[in-house]
Amino acid sequence: MGDIKDHIEQRWQDTILPTLHNYIRIPNKSPSFDPDWEANGFMLEAAQMLLEWTRHVEIDGLQAEIITLPGRTPLIFCEVKASNGQNGPSDPCVLLYGHYDKQPEFDGWEPGLSPWEPVERDGKLYGRGGADDGYALFSSLTALEAMQQAGKLHPRCVVLIEGCEESGSFDLPHYMDHLRERIGNTELVICLDAECGNYDQLWVTTSLRGMLPGVLSVDILTEGQHSGAAGGIVPSSFRIMRHLIERVENAATGELHSALSVEIPDAIESAARDVAQVVGPEVIHRFPWVEGAGIETDDLADLIVTNTWRPSMATVGLAGAPDIHDAGNTLRPNTTAKLVFRLPPTLDAATAAEQIKALLENNPPYGAKVKFEVETPQSGWSAPAEPPWLAKALNDASQHHFNKPVMHMGCGGTIPFMKMLGDAYPHTAFFVTGLLGPKSNAHGPNEFLHINTAKRLTGCVADVLTAASDRFSNPGG
Repeated sequence: MGDIKDHIEQRWQDTILPTLHNYIRIPNKSPSFDPDWEANGFMLEAAQMLLEWTRHVEIDGLQAEIITLPGRTPLIFCEVKASNGQNGPSDPCVLLYGHYDKQPEFDGWEPGLSPWEPVERDGKLYGRGGADDGYALFSSLTALEAMQQAGKLHPRCVVLIEGCEESGSFDLPHYMDHLRERIGNTELVICLDAECGNYDQLWVTTSLRGMLPGVLSVDILTEGQHSGAAGGIVPSSFRIMRHLIERVENAATGELHSALSVEIPDAIESAARDVAQVVGPEVIHRFPWVEGAGIETDDLADLIVTNTWRPSMATVGLAGAPDIHDAGNTLRPNTTAKLVFRLPPTLDAATAAEQIKALLENNPPYGAKVKFEVETPQSGWSAPAEPPWLAKALNDASQHHFNKPVMHMGCGGTIPFMKMLGDAYPHTAFFVTGLLGPKSNAHGPNEFLHINTAKRLTGCVADVLTAASDRFSNPGG
């Protein structure tokens, strides 16, 4: 019997990191960013590379395959039989989740770094998709392998690694329906696609914001006009857009329309104060502000609440304007912007979409042609209370592998699968965690995976699975 920590260390160094290097090199962008993903073949290439790695993992009772429904991104499905023989459809199961599709390249990468060429530097692995979320399959199966090597019992486990998360997981419900009987009785979900407040302890995500993406277009002319000839008579489409956006977002304060807010539970604000005491000013400093920029506040807890339970809006794309080097003195006929609203965890995204669409489209200034095309709205998720056995297991795991207690916090991002699972399995316990910590910058330039934290997190997964096995074998204990 071997030591779990030693086995994890060796597996990461010998096979996981080299495979992650090759995985990062594959530009398998999520379908929303690569409409020709199927013809390009990168998604299947990445899935096959990950599946090939599973062939070299020494896990008794492991079955791994790629499942592909027509027109859907491939899904990696792994099943590991329970050590104690509880392998029937009604026996308890742990579902471990991750994804392998990636965000697009983005620009602004530092010299020597790029999205599709892996670089190890200062204990970090740089490149697109390593921390978000390519490591999930490796950590999940390595945790089980280490447990078996150490003679530890584990429950029946199913590992799902999807290829559509960055596009809103619109393929996943089809796979969940297809695999419902094979998945069976899920009593614990482990998700490895969330954030961490630092790299010094285990972080558990208690909530995820929803998301409302959409494209706002404003047309005022059928073709561009000389800005001197038309200016003062024809309003700028950009000015009209500014006016419309002001209906939903106060430009001076950033406050959004009341239709996008919910009442925040007292427990959330209390937890935010605990997190603020641990991470301190890093709440602000984790972001790469330009020199002289930033915010000043003594209420870091309120910033955490704002980032996790209040709505926000970002303009993530613009169209209708030429590059500044090609910009003539022309009043443009239209402006288009892609807006992304982040929604409080308990707000219904479909209802919010209807309200925002009406606010933006109704009674446009000057009779302009205005349209807000809503993309797939995604409701957020608020975790159920942790059962005592899981709360203890999480803290024990953090102490064991990090020598610090576990921390809980909400996450400003969205994982559609969590809402989906929460609705499908209302009595399931959740352990949602991840490696997206300070400056890891998952969707932007210089994304990195913190290697030592990944190894420790793998150990935490193993410890929680051990506790789950004990619990499932003795539910009354």
